[in-house]
This record gives sequence, structure tokens and C-alpha cells, in this order.
Amino acid sequence: MHVRFKMFRGTFCTWTALFEDAAAFASRLPSEQLISISQSGDNNDGVVTVWYWSSESSEER
Repeated sequence: MHVRFKMFRGTFCTWTALFEDAAAFASRLPSEQLISISQSGDNNDGVVTVWYWSSESSEER
């Protein structure tokens, strides 16, 4: 298994839109694959990251 992530970022999006996009992606993952969801913000730049397990390595993508 490999740790993977999907990042949702936006300077022109609202925090609500970023979290909704991240939640929609996380909801499509089997629950045993989800590791966590993290967020960070600096000025008007927001980032939400979904961390998850995958059997596919980054080289296989």
C-alpha cells in the first residue's frame, strides 16, 4: 500500500467550496482507505488535502 493525496486549492474559492469538493472526493473512497483530511490557509490561499491509502504507486499512475 502507498500513501496518496489529493489537494484542493483555491484563491478564488470559498472555504465552503474547497471543503465540499474534498468531502465529495473523500466520500467516494472506501472508508478503510481514508487516512485524514487536513487544511491550511495563508492570506486568501486555502488548501484542503485528502490523504488516503492506495494499492497503486505513483509510478503506476
